[in-house]
Amino acid sequence: MSRSPYELSTPPEVLARLHPRLSTYFGAIPPGHVGRGEGVFDVVGTPRRWLWPLLAWFARDAVMFPVWERDVPFTVENRPAHVRRGRGGREARPAVRAHRTFRFRSGSRTMVDAITAEPDGLVDHLGRHGRVSARLRAEVDAHGPDAGALRLVSTRVTFRALGREVRLPALIAPRVTLKERFDDVADRQRVSLVLSAPLVGTLYRYEGAFRYEIAPDRERG
Repeated sequence: MSRSPYELSTPPEVLARLHPRLSTYFGAIPPGHVGRGEGVFDVVGTPRRWLWPLLAWFARDAVMFPVWERDVPFTVENRPAHVRRGRGGREARPAVRAHRTFRFRSGSRTMVDAITAEPDGLVDHLGRHGRVSARLRAEVDAHGPDAGALRLVSTRVTFRALGREVRLPALIAPRVTLKERFDDVADRQRVSLVLSAPLVGTLYRYEGAFRYEIAPDRERG
């Protein structure tokens, strides 16, 4: 992969504002290498237990989990991949597939997603089968407390079923807000994700810090 999905879909002047350490995280992963990180999430899930049956349904496809835990150790692994899209899955688009493994008290669970650059922008395909997708707008502040951080905000959410994609109306569509920033003092990358919905509020969230590196992919070497 010569350019990452972020580099293919985000204006160069926006990416130029990224913290240098984030440029590595969102840049292309060289052939024969993998991105690996390890850290701790301060919180994962939601304390609103009435949402847990819905989250349990998403957990079947490795999207979200019915939990509310603090101080959760986790690892993240980013690999170059291809995601098949379009009618009949004929188009194979370059992607970065991420596996985030949460070590909950009840056992380890892995969240899977794949980021692609598509004709209408950056798209996150959630879960092992990518039935839920979110189009993302990338923002990087040049000044202020979030200078150099990448903020991704969903502008469209679609569900795929029976070979067709259905776009959710804006009035009911959930909203994803993801922020990645680098903490120079702690020498760690900090991540925060919030999934919210109109009238309901926060459905799911996680936030924490980790260290990340690009390393030779010995598993596939």
